[in-house]
Amino acid sequence: MGLEFPPGFELGVATSAWQIEGDVEGRGRCNWDDFAEVPGAIVDGATGEPACDHVHRLEEDLDLLDWMGVDAYRFSFSWSRVMPEGTGSLSAEGLGFYDRLIDGLLERGIRPVGTLFHWDLPSALEARGGWPERDTAFHFADYAHAVGERFADRVDRWATLNEPWCSAFLGYSSGYFAPGRTEPGASLAAAYHLILGHGLAVERLREVGARNVGIVLNLIPVVTDDSRMDAAVQHVDGLQNRLFLDLLAGRGVPSDLRESCGSVTDWSFVRPEDDTVLSAPIDWLGENYYSLMRVASPDGAAAEAIGQDTAAFPACPPLRFAPRPPFTDMGWEIYPDGLELALRKATDHLPGVPLWICENGAAVEETTDADGIHDPVRTQYIHDHLRSLLRSCDRGFDVRGYYAWSLMDNLEWASGWTKKFGMVRVDPASGNRTPKDSAHWYRGVLASRTGA
Repeated sequence: MGLEFPPGFELGVATSAWQIEGDVEGRGRCNWDDFAEVPGAIVDGATGEPACDHVHRLEEDLDLLDWMGVDAYRFSFSWSRVMPEGTGSLSAEGLGFYDRLIDGLLERGIRPVGTLFHWDLPSALEARGGWPERDTAFHFADYAHAVGERFADRVDRWATLNEPWCSAFLGYSSGYFAPGRTEPGASLAAAYHLILGHGLAVERLREVGARNVGIVLNLIPVVTDDSRMDAAVQHVDGLQNRLFLDLLAGRGVPSDLRESCGSVTDWSFVRPEDDTVLSAPIDWLGENYYSLMRVASPDGAAAEAIGQDTAAFPACPPLRFAPRPPFTDMGWEIYPDGLELALRKATDHLPGVPLWICENGAAVEETTDADGIHDPVRTQYIHDHLRSLLRSCDRGFDVRGYYAWSLMDNLEWASGWTKKFGMVRVDPASGNRTPKDSAHWYRGVLASRTGA
């Protein structure tokens, strides 16, 4: 298939808890449950129940992973399933579910890769102010310790956070994601406290013997063809990428952001004594790559690209996002070569840290007939991004694995069921799973690589 992987290169798929688990009665409430009750917040009115009913269909989904032949499965723990109030007592039922998931993976020879936080904050902590409050970082560390204590002997790799940019800026600045707040200053505090929580969690995980501890970012290359927009590019890149990378690298908040965001925050939440915690050494860095951002003059029509919104960038100067075709259903430009730009940024800021592509995939149009579910754009998208990734490996980037997003159709956050990323179709009414052409193709890639 024209894809030659380095020895030991890991291939898998990824999902997240709120998007697939269902069984809302079996856990505490989270911010996304609350957000889903706000009229219009989720476009089709979808809620976390039943989602993909993964909790009740666990064995079926484990068998699906086994059929596909993946090396690893990246999933996320639901904080509110493990610790219903966000603090205090643990749920035996919730821990038991993850025991069954992890043991079921190991029985099938699949490496478990666990993410502690994929955007679903317990409602009780959101009611206390959420991530803009410093205490949330310490509660997160307690949760990380509890999960690590239970599962460190069996989980192969740990991510503290998934895409903290989304939690901070889509959640607290643009309000597009839960909790739906539009407070730019609070979003900057949230971003800082998310990385503080990450650093504290790294320490607590290692206390209980967790191995391979890292974090997953969504580094997005920001480019322009108009030199007049260079300052705008610098601002967007600063908030999207450099803020998180510099905190992780021990360089603190970038000085240009301190100045450009001074109109919305006094940065009083930043404490010099946090630097050592923020920059706790990590064993690996995950990158979720889908597209890039093209910045253009504010004159002209705004793009319809989900997440590419000036409201998500506090103190944003006048600009517009101008992606170019071809697009996915999310309005994102398909640009495989941008993957290397993201890898270069990661490597420049955190040299020597091994990289994994933890999400990559596309919501696309599909057709169904008697021969199956046809999604050729998705198959081509994944193929082309794998080729780009392998070229990057040939050029010296230390990338050790790739997880396609996603195993199955799921709740695409504020888009509900209207956007389909899965290689396996999930019927929202019946829950039935049906592999699409892309799933059969990816299975073939795995089999041809392993010689199976």
